[in-house]
Amino acid sequence: MSFRDRLLGVFLACAVSISVGAEQVQADEGMWVFNNLPRKQLKEKFGFEPTDAWIEHVMQSSVRFNSGGSGSFVSSTGLVLTNHHVGADTLQKISTAEHDYYKEGFWAKTHADEPKAPDLELNVLQSIEDVTARVNGAVEAGAAPAEAFAARRAIIATIQKESFEKTGLRSDVVTLYQGGQYHLYRYKKYTDIRLVWAPEFDIAFFGGDPDNFEYPRYDLDACLFRAYENDKPAKVEHFLKWSQAGAGENELVFVSGHPGKTDRLNTVAALKFTRDVRAPFVLDLLRRMEIMLQQYGQDGEEQARIAKEDLFGVQNSRKAYLGQIAGLQDAGIMAKKEAAEAALRARVESDPKLKAAYGSAWQKIEQAKKTHAELMVQNAILEQGRGFGGGLFQTARTLVRLAEENAKPNTERLPEYSDAGRASLELQLYSTAPHYDDLELAKLTDGLGFLTEKLGGDNPLVKKVLAGKGPAARAAELLAGSKLQDVAERRKIAAGGKQAIEESTDTLIALAKLVDPDARSIRKKMEEQVIEVERQAYGQISRALFEIEGPSRYPDATFTLRLSYGTVKGYTENGKPIPPWTTMGGAFDHANKHGNKAPWALPQTWHSHKGDIDPKTPFNFVSNNDIIGGNSGSPVINRAGEFVGIIFDGNIQSLVGDFIFDETQNRAVSVHSSSIIEALKKVYGAEALAAELGK
Repeated sequence: MSFRDRLLGVFLACAVSISVGAEQVQADEGMWVFNNLPRKQLKEKFGFEPTDAWIEHVMQSSVRFNSGGSGSFVSSTGLVLTNHHVGADTLQKISTAEHDYYKEGFWAKTHADEPKAPDLELNVLQSIEDVTARVNGAVEAGAAPAEAFAARRAIIATIQKESFEKTGLRSDVVTLYQGGQYHLYRYKKYTDIRLVWAPEFDIAFFGGDPDNFEYPRYDLDACLFRAYENDKPAKVEHFLKWSQAGAGENELVFVSGHPGKTDRLNTVAALKFTRDVRAPFVLDLLRRMEIMLQQYGQDGEEQARIAKEDLFGVQNSRKAYLGQIAGLQDAGIMAKKEAAEAALRARVESDPKLKAAYGSAWQKIEQAKKTHAELMVQNAILEQGRGFGGGLFQTARTLVRLAEENAKPNTERLPEYSDAGRASLELQLYSTAPHYDDLELAKLTDGLGFLTEKLGGDNPLVKKVLAGKGPAARAAELLAGSKLQDVAERRKIAAGGKQAIEESTDTLIALAKLVDPDARSIRKKMEEQVIEVERQAYGQISRALFEIEGPSRYPDATFTLRLSYGTVKGYTENGKPIPPWTTMGGAFDHANKHGNKAPWALPQTWHSHKGDIDPKTPFNFVSNNDIIGGNSGSPVINRAGEFVGIIFDGNIQSLVGDFIFDETQNRAVSVHSSSIIEALKKVYGAEALAAELGK
């Protein structure tokens, strides 16, 4: 499940939306919204009825990381548990050549020793409100896509601003069922986040890329942060009690987290677009980035340290995406999708009322995907910024757009520049995270090369961007003429507004100004000719399904809080039974099997304390919970609402879960609650920290 949670959000941004098919929910399938949980199924199958108090407690114990991923409060003193790979972005940013927290691990023995994250934001869901009628009511019937898009964006901005001003909570209007419903999610936000504990990389990602998405596993993929308020540890009412024993085989467990994005309910036209157009493009992009980062990391030990987290993320994304593509290339899966869609369309066609209201939806989506294919490369390169790799160009673009968007009414701004989201935007814009000049140069050089390859050397914009130089020379020139590494310079330009942008001699600001008209143009086309067309069509299909089936279906993932249910359960692979859990002693056996060589080399701390560890302690386990990217760091809880584990991966069979769920072998992989306690006490000597968990 890994770091792809954040990376794929960038790489796959050219994928606009997902729609609703016609398969019936089966088995323990579902990523359910908290205001529409499958109470009937839980009662009938497991005899469990979640109370309103249980739901509220789990909801407000769950945490979303803005870097991509999930977590949970596990103490009344603000401790937040997530995966090492979810915290990796922060671990990398606070590391130096002398103190590599990402590689070597860390434990703060006192509150004063807890280093602050430079730009980490945590969100805790407080409430959900259905605002569908208000959003739909703002769009006139028969409005052209451009008019409908503008009206919808305006009302969403208004709702979010009103909610923020009234409650002080982060307020996001979330599109569900791809336009079938709109819900207002309100979050309590924490921005003073500090690192408490992280294990070494070698045990957090034990087995490396070869074992990634495989099982059995032996990973301590966990780390602890602490949320602060008013410079003191946050006092938290809702947090998860800790289960020392964990869950037993076949026991009912829940996963409360933030799955990022699924295409499970896509139309066939959308799936084919992903299979034949978008997927090959993204894979080429990932492979290119992997090579670039590998080459950069070979320049020295410090370069390898700097690139490690990015490289891990790209490799993880590449492997995950290969598994997803394999699902789309599986004729059996596609046949199921085609049959399900044909059945739904036949049902709509057979009813004159349904046909008149919804019958045109599939053709609209098919046409939108053709347009999407025509715009995809330019959108990825110009609007998504893949032609200008590195963080400093994105900073320049943010400053250029901030000045322009500030001059508009809130209802007409790009959503990311609205009043309701301003604080989160500024947290990133003014981040004190380090910039590495040589890595920025490598990324920008690669981006400019990608721009030239995809648009062509004779493209007028390409010629203007390169200014008569090659990608490497132009990248060096652009970075040499910029001061955006300095936070004070960013604040100065932002405070100066349009005049500061117009008068700026910063080379990256000039580049962002040069590119922005074309980028905005392609974005506008995507919004009006693809996003809005698909949103309206998917809304039609959703309403058809509601009329036929009722509101019993879960929506596709949207990086909002969801609950899935399942049981701790092994499976069979190649005729061999795979047990539901591994042990800490098994980690040493696994290392010995591979000669104790990387990536199967256990940290020295583990070898030093091997005799102290109870080898029978459960380490990792699998369950048939329905999860996807974004669920990394999600707590696994039992009926009593106790913490029994933390999601960190899925097995290789789960990678088709973006498109279809198969309980037979699809498994979520978690770190067992008892192994975290055992490691803290026996390996790291952090008895006081272990005692704080769940209290």
